[in-house]
Amino acid sequence: MVSTVDHLATATGLDLLRSGGSAADAAVGANAVLAVTSPHMCGMGGDAWALVHDGSGRPHALDASGRAGSGADPDRVRAEGLSRIPLRNHVSAITVPAAVDGWLALHERFGHLPLGEVLADAIRYAEEGFPVAPLLAWTLPMVAGSAHNELPADPAIGDIVRRPGSGRALRALVDQGRDGFYGGEFGEGLLAVGAGEYTEADLAESQARWVEPVAARAWGHDIWSPPPTSQGYLTLLSAAIADGFEITPDAAGTHLLIEASAQAGHDRPTELFDGADGASLVSAQRIASRRSAIDPTRAGEVEVPPFTGDTTYLCVVDSDRMAVSLINSNASGFGSHLIAGTSGIFLHDRGLGFSLGPGHPAEYGPGRRPPHTLSPALVTRPDGSLRSVLGTMGGDTQPQILLQLLADTLVHGWDPGRAIGSPRWRFTPAEGTDGFSTWQPGVRRKVQLETPVAEGLADSLASMGHLVEVLDDAHSQFGHAHMIEVMPSGALAGAADPRALTGSAAGL
Repeated sequence: MVSTVDHLATATGLDLLRSGGSAADAAVGANAVLAVTSPHMCGMGGDAWALVHDGSGRPHALDASGRAGSGADPDRVRAEGLSRIPLRNHVSAITVPAAVDGWLALHERFGHLPLGEVLADAIRYAEEGFPVAPLLAWTLPMVAGSAHNELPADPAIGDIVRRPGSGRALRALVDQGRDGFYGGEFGEGLLAVGAGEYTEADLAESQARWVEPVAARAWGHDIWSPPPTSQGYLTLLSAAIADGFEITPDAAGTHLLIEASAQAGHDRPTELFDGADGASLVSAQRIASRRSAIDPTRAGEVEVPPFTGDTTYLCVVDSDRMAVSLINSNASGFGSHLIAGTSGIFLHDRGLGFSLGPGHPAEYGPGRRPPHTLSPALVTRPDGSLRSVLGTMGGDTQPQILLQLLADTLVHGWDPGRAIGSPRWRFTPAEGTDGFSTWQPGVRRKVQLETPVAEGLADSLASMGHLVEVLDDAHSQFGHAHMIEVMPSGALAGAADPRALTGSAAGL
C-alpha cells in the first residue's frame, strides 16, 4: 500500500511495488514525483526524514537534514538588523539541501530496483508534463517574480506544465550519481545563490546519516520518531503524558490532548537543537513532571522559557511488511522563494529553525543543523511487529495532529479513514499566521477548531479557559496527514488526507 498527497505519486509507488521494488524504492520514487509535481510543498531543494521498519524490532531512522554552509555567520545576519532568520529571500534560511542525499541513502540500504527505474516516472513528468493540481495552481502566483522560475505565474487547474530543469537534475543523478546533482547544474546554482555561504566542499559531503530513533510507550504500543533535530519527540512525549488520563472522544478528552501537547512543547526553544539527547526528552521523569502540571478541568498557563508546513508526507508498506514513513519539505510553501540557478529547483527555508540569539544552543552557524518541524512517526506492537506508519505536514502543528491520530486509532479504535477524515484542533499563535512561531517565548496561543465542530465543543473548551477560534474553509491549515495500518488479520488499511484534494491511498 502507498499513501501520498498526489495520486500520480501514489500510482508510481504502486507500479514500483508491482515490479518487485521494496517499500524504499516506492517511497523514493513517489517522493521524486512529488518533487516535480508539488514544488509548493517539497522538492529536491528541501530536506527529508524517514523511519524504516524492516520486519520486527527497532526501526531505522534516516536524518536527511542539511547543515548550514561554511560561510554561515550569525554576526553578519545580526548586523543586518535581524533578530530572526527570514523566511524569504535570504540565504541564511537555506542549509545545504539534503533530500537527494536521503533518497540515495534509503535506496542504497533498502532498495531492490535500479535507481533509473525508481526515478523514471519523475523524469517523465518533468520532461513531458503533468496536470497542475488545485493547490499548486492557487499558490504559484506567490513566486511569479522569482528569478529562474520555469513555472507559469497563473495556470489554470489541469494545465500541463513541464519542469525541464528538474528533468535534467534527475537524469544527472541517474547517470552520474550524487556528483551529477550536487556537483552539477543544481550545485552550481546553489553556490551562485549563496555567494559565499557555501563552498564546494560543503556540497561534496553527504548530508544524510542513519541515526538512532527515539521511542516512548503509550496506549500499549511503542511510538517511534527520529531524534533531534526533529521535533518528533513532542509526539512521543505528548502521547505518553496523555496516556496517564482517560482520553474520551468528547470535550474532556480533547482538553486533555491539548494540554498534553502544550506541556510537551513548553521548553522546545531551549531543548531542541543539534546534538540534543532525544531519549532524555522522553524520559519517565519528564513525562511524570509534565503530566502532573495538567488540570483535567482547566486550561493551564504554559510559559515558554526564554533563553538567559509547507511539507509533504508519504508512507509505504510492501508485501514483506517493510514500511517507510517519509517526510520531505521546503518548510514554508515554496521555501525561501530562491531558486538554484537554471535548475528551476526551489530552495527550502528550513534554516528558519535557527536562533540568532548569541550563545543559544540552536544558534545559526557553519556546519550546524537547525531544529526541524518534520516529524514522521511509526508505531509497533509490544512484540516489535508493525502497527502503523503515519505523518503529516503542518509546521509546528505536526505533533498535535499526530497525537490526535494516535488517540483515534490506539485509544478509540478508529480505522485510518475515520481518523484521517475527522475534524481536528490545533493551537497556534493568537496573533499572526506564522506556523513556525508557536513556541516563541511570550507568544499567546489559541486553540483553532476545524469545521464541522462537534456540538458544544467550542463552548466547553472556552469554559475551561481556552482561547477558541472556529475556522471555516481552512482545512489545509490542519495538515495533510496519511496513514497505513497493519490490521490484526495482516491486511492493510490506509487513508490519504482529503484536505490535500488530490491525495490517494491505494494497494495491491
